[in-house]
Amino acid sequence: MPKEIQTYNTTNDFARVLQIIETYRTQAAQAVNHASVITAWEVGAFVSDKIKEAGWGAKVVQQLAEYIHTQNPTLKGWSRANIYKMVNFYETYTSAAFNGLVERLKLNKPLMPTLSAQFVEAETVPFETAQIVSSEMRQIGKKEIVSFKMRQIPALLIKTGWTNHQIILNRCSTPEQCLFYILYAEYEHLQNKELERAIKTDTYSRVLADKKFQSEMLKSTYPKAEVLLKDKAILEFLGLPSRYKETRLRKGIVQHMREFITELGKDFLFVDEEHILEVGGKNYRCDLLFYHRALQCLVAIELKTTEFDPRDLGQLEFYLEALDQTEKRSNENPSIGILMCKDANPEVVRYALNRSMSPTMIAKYEEQLKIGGVIQRSLEEFVEFISENEK
Repeated sequence: MPKEIQTYNTTNDFARVLQIIETYRTQAAQAVNHASVITAWEVGAFVSDKIKEAGWGAKVVQQLAEYIHTQNPTLKGWSRANIYKMVNFYETYTSAAFNGLVERLKLNKPLMPTLSAQFVEAETVPFETAQIVSSEMRQIGKKEIVSFKMRQIPALLIKTGWTNHQIILNRCSTPEQCLFYILYAEYEHLQNKELERAIKTDTYSRVLADKKFQSEMLKSTYPKAEVLLKDKAILEFLGLPSRYKETRLRKGIVQHMREFITELGKDFLFVDEEHILEVGGKNYRCDLLFYHRALQCLVAIELKTTEFDPRDLGQLEFYLEALDQTEKRSNENPSIGILMCKDANPEVVRYALNRSMSPTMIAKYEEQLKIGGVIQRSLEEFVEFISENEK
């Protein structure tokens, strides 16, 4: 008799193998990013010390860049300009201004653990000794140590990669801005282009601005909403004409959903457009429906190409009630409504929201970036929010 062939579903096994691969690829990428930041810190510290103590000038730094290239032509990114960027990196984050800010915000946690041995050449001294091996001594087989003063790298600097650090240092003018974008880039998992856009559109001011356009019900139900939800969106990526209808705005957002999600925050998951809500035998359509992972709730967004009208808020609250009664799951929180308008009169908004019994907010959008922003809340609240999410 033929031998019975045992068959079983291999999908779960294959998925497990893929999970293992992706997990270690992610860890490897993180290790490379950490190594790049620590390398920049160590080189910046050493050259900074030589500039101050040994009188190194631009000519010597140029010679150093040429020496690195000569000794190992495969190494990229070691020009004189890049070495000076590393010096600036080290000196910026060891400055009294930055350290004072870190101390005030109680971010002086234990310093970053030293780099793992597998990322260090066998003949070098471990990083925790704050020393380096002289290249000349290595060539003749000796291991004499050249000591220099260097502070160990703070843990918070490892939260984002070296390229992101360069973007932040090039575009930010204050320690507060630098700190914000380091933490924001890590929380939102921003890639280089995304971080550049966040800085260009002044996310710093928009996140820290006082959220006057949120209802009291939203603030009490979701205390973190002030940090997680922006009340202004920059939609320059839509390329809208001077005149357009709500349909054009909605379709443009759907076509550029990745950019729109980045603008709102990466915790938003797109669910549907013109989402149908059936109530009393009639169909009503919500412009955009999202799910927010951190807040664990549905988010309905209504789009208006005109100035805020209080009557629009009633329509949005009706949609929220329909979502909560017909679609919200038992493990989910009450739905949130965002009315996105081209403009809004603050006094009219205040009157409308004072009587709102739903978790709603009014958000303005701009087709193009307008320079200027006012920060009315403390950076401490944002740092506290980030710290809570790390626990």
